[in-house]
Amino acid sequence: MKLLIATRNSHKLEEIRRIFDFSGLEVLSAFDFPEIPDVVEDGDTLEENARKKAREMALATGLWALADDSGLEVDALDGAPGVYSARYAGEDCSYADNNTKLLRELNGASSRLARFRTVMALSDPQGAVETVEGVCPGKIIETLRGEHGFGYDPLFVPEGFSKTFAELSSAEKNKISHRARALEKARVAWKDRLLALQG
Repeated sequence: MKLLIATRNSHKLEEIRRIFDFSGLEVLSAFDFPEIPDVVEDGDTLEENARKKAREMALATGLWALADDSGLEVDALDGAPGVYSARYAGEDCSYADNNTKLLRELNGASSRLARFRTVMALSDPQGAVETVEGVCPGKIIETLRGEHGFGYDPLFVPEGFSKTFAELSSAEKNKISHRARALEKARVAWKDRLLALQG
C-alpha cells in the first residue's frame, strides 16, 4: 500500500511521517514526483486548499493522497493570517518575515489569543475526498523563543503550556499540535480503509 503525502515542505513531511506510521504503509511524497508541478493553493479556506491538493495529486499519480492545509488564526486580527499564513508577508517571504509582520500587526492588541488549525484531506485515486480537522488553541507572545519547529512556532504558546512550540521537543509538539490532532482523527477515520488496501 502506497500513500502519497502531497507536500514538498520537508518540515511538514517529517511531522506527518512521524505520526502517520501504519505498519506496511509505504509513504511517498511530492518529492518522489518532481515532474508534477506544485498545486496552486488558491482556495479561500484551508479546507478548499487541502481538498484540491489531495485530489490533484491523487489524479496525477493514481495513488491515495493525503494533503493538509494549516493556518494560524489570531482573534485580534479577525482570523488572519489564516489561509494566507505561509505568505502573510508576501510571496516568497521567509518565516522571519511572517513573524515580524505578525508582531507588528499585534502591537498594542489587548487580546493575543490564537489557534493553529489543520484540515487534513484524503483522496482516493479517482479523486473522491474526505476531510478531518484539528485545532490547537493558544496565544501569541511578544518575542521569539525557541530553536525547534518552523513558521510561527517561536511565537505560539499552546494552551496549558508555558513554552512555545519552538521550545518543545518534536515528541512533545507532536502530542498536542493541530497537525497531530488532525492526523489522529485521520488515523481513526481512515485506518480501516487504508489497512484494507494492503490485502
